[in-house]
Amino acid sequence: MAKLVSKTYGEALFQVAMEKDQEKAGSGEEFYSELRGLVKLLEENPKFDDLMIHPGIAKTEKLSILQKVFQGRTSPELYEFLVLVVEKDRYRDIHDIMEYVSDKMKEWQKIGVTYVTTPIPLSDEQKEQVQKRILETAPYRSLEMHYSVDPELIGGMVIRIGDRVVDSSVKRKLDDLTKQLLQIQLG
Repeated sequence: MAKLVSKTYGEALFQVAMEKDQEKAGSGEEFYSELRGLVKLLEENPKFDDLMIHPGIAKTEKLSILQKVFQGRTSPELYEFLVLVVEKDRYRDIHDIMEYVSDKMKEWQKIGVTYVTTPIPLSDEQKEQVQKRILETAPYRSLEMHYSVDPELIGGMVIRIGDRVVDSSVKRKLDDLTKQLLQIQLG
């Protein structure tokens, strides 16, 4: 249910952002920047979330708080969206909604979110080479890179972009070889 809510509300906010962008003939970067700022603000102030979902606080009071905090400090579209979320008692889904919209904005701006896992940390030069190679082969203008280390890979790397995974790790190759050997023994 939460995914459906975040998709429904997120899609609505994304459409509003696109309409606003078309009016200004922009790239959507202004709205995306505002959205990231709001997400950061909410993450840094978890007590605000507690306040907005508290069942003992009347909806009118929550709307008054929203007005004092956000009206005139955010775009009218984003402020009205926050009001709608509170009016419909969906504030507890706000982070999922914002994540959905953020993902849609990245997709629209051709920003690829990439996760690279290696058995040892990569140097800055190696990271740059990996990023350059991915940009050459993927349909993105830029990448948001996330690096992690997993010593169990032994060697090679695993790259994940969206639902695509390229696994060139030694661990994977050993697993494949083991499966092939088991097939031979069983056959």
